[in-house]
Amino acid sequence: MNDQEKAESTRQLWDHAAATFDNEPDHGLRDPLIREAWRSLLVQWLPPVPKRILDIGCGTGSLSLLLAELGHEVSGIDLSPAMIAQAQRKALAAGHPIAFQVMDAADPQLELQHFDLILCRHLLWALPQPDQVLQRWLDFLHPGGRMILIEGFWHTGAGLHSPQVVDALPASLLNVTVLALSGDTRLWGSDINDERYMVIADYKGNRIDW
Repeated sequence: MNDQEKAESTRQLWDHAAATFDNEPDHGLRDPLIREAWRSLLVQWLPPVPKRILDIGCGTGSLSLLLAELGHEVSGIDLSPAMIAQAQRKALAAGHPIAFQVMDAADPQLELQHFDLILCRHLLWALPQPDQVLQRWLDFLHPGGRMILIEGFWHTGAGLHSPQVVDALPASLLNVTVLALSGDTRLWGSDINDERYMVIADYKGNRIDW
């Protein structure tokens, strides 16, 4: 299977999953307590509003919408048209003008050095050559910006351990912080027995006075 065929297979997989994707508590954020847990987790690492944020692998846009509600200018990309369609409907219903686009997260086509913060949740593990992907993503972040990666290594054997993500970070991403998330059941809606974590890093070592 070549790269184009793999991308099409992945697109079909997530298009098929889109209808029920938000049924997972941490996907749909329908429970106010879970939504507030994610808001509280992220807000301490976000810049003051309004800033430009890119949500890579945004899925149905739940985190994008949360960020927009905080007052940020949000863009979201995802490979799945069905996911993006759901995200657009949610943003329209909530009255937030989020710029959602269907796009390959492994090689986005976006304006360079445009964003203050890049957020990616549960996607990097599924992309080939994550170190090269992260280097490409860095091109869209302006110096002094920040990258937040939420990842895991699941009981299925899929995923990345946190040292693997840290090792894959470009050398110009410094001030690296790793937060363990598995123990916070408020984020997931149930007890979690696998590895889940968040990696925060600043571009070119510029400690951001947020």
